[in-house]
Amino acid sequence: MSVDWVQLLIDCLKALIIAFGLLFGFAYMTWFERRVVGRFQMRLGPNRVGPFGLLQPVADALKMFFKEDVVPAQSDKLLFLAAPGIAMSAALVSFAVVPVGPSFTLFGRTITLYLADVNTGMLVVMAVLGLGVYGIILGGWASNNKYSLLGSMRAAAQVISYELPYGLSLVGVFMLAGSLSLQKIVQYQARVPLALLQPLGALVFVIAACAESNRSPFDLSEAENELVAGYNTEYSSIKFALYFMAEYISMIVSSALIVTLFLGGWEGPFLPGIWWFFGKLVVMLYVFVWIRGTFPRLRYDRLMALCWRVLTPLAVVNLLVTAAVLVMRNA
Repeated sequence: MSVDWVQLLIDCLKALIIAFGLLFGFAYMTWFERRVVGRFQMRLGPNRVGPFGLLQPVADALKMFFKEDVVPAQSDKLLFLAAPGIAMSAALVSFAVVPVGPSFTLFGRTITLYLADVNTGMLVVMAVLGLGVYGIILGGWASNNKYSLLGSMRAAAQVISYELPYGLSLVGVFMLAGSLSLQKIVQYQARVPLALLQPLGALVFVIAACAESNRSPFDLSEAENELVAGYNTEYSSIKFALYFMAEYISMIVSSALIVTLFLGGWEGPFLPGIWWFFGKLVVMLYVFVWIRGTFPRLRYDRLMALCWRVLTPLAVVNLLVTAAVLVMRNA
């Protein structure tokens, strides 16, 4: 079987663009969040390093690289080093099937604005994102610190629990679009965004995605007032930065999924599709920051009760109503 070297080169370039794009997005998401939360709290946020503080992420990166790297003497060295990489890799790889714009032709070759389009695209994303919790669990266990272990156990229970409403809220989307391919789900929304047809599913998915990303008010795995920073207590320097990056990249991926599944993806009038996608993405990232700046951290038992007593029943109701509507429409 012959190898299409040009296509292989294009795929490698797209993979590099996704990786560097997410890393750049992480860096300036930290600046964006600090500026927005600063405004919420009537202060300026970063404004010293570069114009408007735009070089603050560069300064933060240099600081992280040159900080002392401490490894606990009684830790499991191999897993302690590998765990942040697992969390980071899962966050990066999950973006591979997210389409950011329509295809176009260049020099007679069709260029797609995604790395892969598989017919079970959303299942791939959920599976890969679910692997990220292994990085947190292994990091807490390998640290040989009871507070780190408690934080990682909280993260495991939280992520496993919230995956149920996370997945159930999407079944209605799959039923309406007739596919699990993110590309086909976006094409289905050419006339109307699925957020208008699935408002309850969209609400449940946004809340569950926030919990899956360990974002406030669901950041119980690193509740510093209870756990001395939780699963990452013993981490420093670049290894701590990898966990930090994984959380922010996971937030970017979750926002991209909300845009793709419920807000029409790249679909929109007048402007090129890729502009619509990234415009909606910025709006969703602002919503994530807004949630962090508004709601206090939940108590752990209430966090779990919200999942099992509220979100899961709502997701099931949304599924049953969607199924009933489709049956009556096709009758």
